[in-house]
Amino acid sequence: MSGTDYKFEGWLGLDKSSAEGNMVWGEFEPKTWEETDIDIKIECCGICGSDIHTLRSGWGPTQYPCCAGHEVVGTVVRAGTQVEGGIKVGDRVGVGAQSDCCRNRTDKECKICAEGKYNYCRVHHVGTYNGVYLNGGKSYGGYATYQRVPSFFAVKIPDEIPSSFAAPMLCAGVTTYAPLKFHGVGPGKRVGVIGLGGLGHFGVMWAKALGADHIICISRSSSKKEDALAMGATGFIATAEDPEWLAKNRSSLDVVLCTASSSDMPFNEYLSLLDLDGIFIQVGAPDEGLPQIQQYALIFNRIKLTGSLIGSPEDIRDMFRLAVEKKVEPWVKEISMKDANQAILDFEAGKPRYRYVLKNEDYTPVATKL
Repeated sequence: MSGTDYKFEGWLGLDKSSAEGNMVWGEFEPKTWEETDIDIKIECCGICGSDIHTLRSGWGPTQYPCCAGHEVVGTVVRAGTQVEGGIKVGDRVGVGAQSDCCRNRTDKECKICAEGKYNYCRVHHVGTYNGVYLNGGKSYGGYATYQRVPSFFAVKIPDEIPSSFAAPMLCAGVTTYAPLKFHGVGPGKRVGVIGLGGLGHFGVMWAKALGADHIICISRSSSKKEDALAMGATGFIATAEDPEWLAKNRSSLDVVLCTASSSDMPFNEYLSLLDLDGIFIQVGAPDEGLPQIQQYALIFNRIKLTGSLIGSPEDIRDMFRLAVEKKVEPWVKEISMKDANQAILDFEAGKPRYRYVLKNEDYTPVATKL
């Protein structure tokens, strides 16, 4: 199908039921080859909540068949004559949640791409799966053996970071790192992180790595308190266990990163945790939308309510540099790629502590082409 001596095979969602552990293994046709492309032999791929949302068409109709996975790590087995970023055969690279955008290659001017903010491209944003490239080819993700992507969106992984650590950084990692860095988290800042899951555990670790003075983890129960403290949190709020949690902590934070993906969370109470001119960053995206927002916390504390979308290739490189410098190590569990169906069920049941990484058991490194 692909004109190569290797097959592009992976776990395919054929309809909404695939999110219930019903993906099927099959061959797929990658995008038509362009000389700016690379083929990657996949070593591992993290499981992200976005995968389940997309498999069940939770964020809109999915273009089935869909091969999910946008925390992809592997080695380059084929590189075009016009690859970007100095990538060559044998390099270990990662691909996050975005694999292409317009980059001003259409007849529409894109100011955002011109400024290098590629993850916010409005002209033609291509997700790493369930997207369509400019040449009409469909994007397929990393629950697979091989992947073909434009080289611009592949990032070399530093030798110091193991593949199973790098994988979840490519989406969960940069989705939390980028807004914390953008909004000035560092010494002197008091940071709250709502939800201690895959994204939230990165939020705590990045806040520590960036030098925040106080890092408060906010969750419904105290079951993850010891984990949060081990990750670098300096305090913990269990909202379901202390009826006075808001009274005790009102106006105590400068920045709140909300990773929760729930339509019935106490959103307005969370806003009230912020001090004057505080910043509330929403990165969780529930299928049913956010709860209704009351205006008073925003008005009386001049709060800025904002969001953030993944990260650019340069954001990912910057994140990797910080991870190496501060020795940031995500909490992951490796699972065989063959067990992907059970893994997404366990993921949806909230079992990861704190990120699952699917591993191709027959993976062998590819020799670097000198």
